[in-house]
Amino acid sequence: MRHAFTVLAACAAFAAAAPAQAADYVIDATHTKVFFEINHFGASINRARFDKKEGTVQFDPAAKTGKVNIKIDAASISSGVPPFDKHLKSADLFDVEKYPSITFAADQFTFDGDKVKEVKGQLTLKGKTHPVTLAARQFTCYPNQMVKREVCGGDFETTIDRTLFDLGYGPEQMAGKQVHVVVSVEAVRQ
Repeated sequence: MRHAFTVLAACAAFAAAAPAQAADYVIDATHTKVFFEINHFGASINRARFDKKEGTVQFDPAAKTGKVNIKIDAASISSGVPPFDKHLKSADLFDVEKYPSITFAADQFTFDGDKVKEVKGQLTLKGKTHPVTLAARQFTCYPNQMVKREVCGGDFETTIDRTLFDLGYGPEQMAGKQVHVVVSVEAVRQ
């Protein structure tokens, strides 16, 4: 549901805190998570994540421009409940055999001073593409001693209408149309 798309936007945002020159970043999959949450009959929230993702970010903080391209393996969805995962992967929902990838491509960044405020791009899921805006909840860059490079990252969020992406399984009172997506992302400067 509201989805890996976010990951892509998050990558774009983290690049904003980079030094004052254009740079390329590669998503650190071990420190990048894409989660989604959806209401379940108004009683609880179902949560799941996508475990496999990759992507790149090009960012010029001086010009306040950049590009983000993220690809998520739809079959890597994990709720922690195998029967639910099987249903999420089925043709009823993500249809991972027919649509193995979810992508997010962004090229519009909004700033509040020198900080990334949001990243706007296009999310493609199940063959449908719609605009998505990822709002930054936090964002920073730091010198990572383990990789001996600058790493930028942040937390981003958005809400999408799942029915726009042909994820309308079940009555609306069961799951609702709105899916909250949270992307925690870190990327390594190349």
